[in-house]
Amino acid sequence: MSIRILHGDCREVLKTLPDNSVDAIVTDPPYELGFMGKSWDSTGVANDIQTWQQCLRVLKPGGHLLAFSGTRTQHRMVCAIEDAGFEVRDQIGWAYGSGFPKSHNGDWGGTALKPAWEPICMARKPLIGTVEANWREYGTGALNIDGCRIEPTGESRARVGEESKDRRYAEAGSTNFAATPGPRGGDPLGRWPANLIHDGSDEVLAAFPQSAGQQGFVGVRNGDRPSINTYGDWGPRPDTAPRGDSGSAARFFYCAKADRADRNDGNANNTHPTVKPTDLMRYLCRLVTPLGGTVLDPFMGSGSTLKAAEIDGFSAIGIELDPAYIEIARRRIAADAPLFADVES
Repeated sequence: MSIRILHGDCREVLKTLPDNSVDAIVTDPPYELGFMGKSWDSTGVANDIQTWQQCLRVLKPGGHLLAFSGTRTQHRMVCAIEDAGFEVRDQIGWAYGSGFPKSHNGDWGGTALKPAWEPICMARKPLIGTVEANWREYGTGALNIDGCRIEPTGESRARVGEESKDRRYAEAGSTNFAATPGPRGGDPLGRWPANLIHDGSDEVLAAFPQSAGQQGFVGVRNGDRPSINTYGDWGPRPDTAPRGDSGSAARFFYCAKADRADRNDGNANNTHPTVKPTDLMRYLCRLVTPLGGTVLDPFMGSGSTLKAAEIDGFSAIGIELDPAYIEIARRRIAADAPLFADVES
């Protein structure tokens, strides 16, 4: 496992990386809104087809790209990603309760809604052959479903800063943020990961209805028959005991939280205005990166993706233009990897 930080404009630095050399890209590019007057948020780099063509080149066949954007500008970025040669596979919504409206108000009303979610583009480099053939050759092409299942309670067993730092995905096959898969007919596997993620805030939880989970036994031993429909025989459901849970339907979706300790880990004094929770980035890295793989973040910022990758045992490469953010990222990563000091100009 190695963690590398490369200093420079990603459009130039990416050209120095070999073809087909990384397993996944997880990144939070500029939203091109000029947020808080930051010059880096209005350069057009996230909407530049050449940026994503370089990302496509360095990804292994079948490798996935996860890229955040803003609700007002995501269409521009997604079109550039698609035009660069990626297949757009889905969009993940990250819902949160901490947004505030950027509105001009008067007697006539206001000019903006309160932001409550951000889209994440899920794209994939075209496969070579079938998914299975691509996976056997390159280790990429499929999503790590079992490593990202949602626990029946919707609560994590551990948090960053506790025992979870000592349990690496590469060693265990999944982290404490998802239920460890059990045998057929044994412990519940946890819920299938969805294309919605939330931050667990009271405001978000209140938006979900109360909903009971599976209340009875299912499976062949309990009378289930194979599911035959227009797509063929899918086979019977596995024998599964009732969950017997209840509460907000928010528990069906992954919950990622951020706090000040996360931002400033390693005495980083993090001044970056758009820091993503490390828990969230761990989940996303785990979803698209094979065991022992390498994650690339062309827009590293204060290093949440690299910090997340290091905790879960992945190698990672980050590219960042601003030296101040590089130093913040170095401190945050070093808090979990004391020997880390790899910054290349």
